[in-house]
Amino acid sequence: MTRSWDWATGEGLLGLDDLGEWDAAFERGERNLGTAAIGLAFNCPLEDASPRIVRATQLPDTDQRGFAFTAVGTAARLNGALTPELYEVLRAAGPGRRSIAVNAVGDTMTFVPFRIYRRG
Repeated sequence: MTRSWDWATGEGLLGLDDLGEWDAAFERGERNLGTAAIGLAFNCPLEDASPRIVRATQLPDTDQRGFAFTAVGTAARLNGALTPELYEVLRAAGPGRRSIAVNAVGDTMTFVPFRIYRRG
């Protein structure tokens, strides 16, 4: 089966399941890395996709950075958990209404179980 990923248009990148392909595209400075990060969230184990999603949240292009945060929310929905690095990215971006991470924070709060511990 031939895989068809078009880095220029973004076509097929939601199906990306090749970590090495994402890494090579990052090194080449390809467009649509945030879109491809969503593909990794859908198609790869969380621990493998996480460092690439983190890198995508730091892209200079605002739209692609936004898609990278969508990948964080997608990972939360699919896995019911995030890696410590992804939690840190959300903390750094902040949960405010105007934050690029607002939807990813909402997805995390909805789909990742947490406990409230009481002291004393």
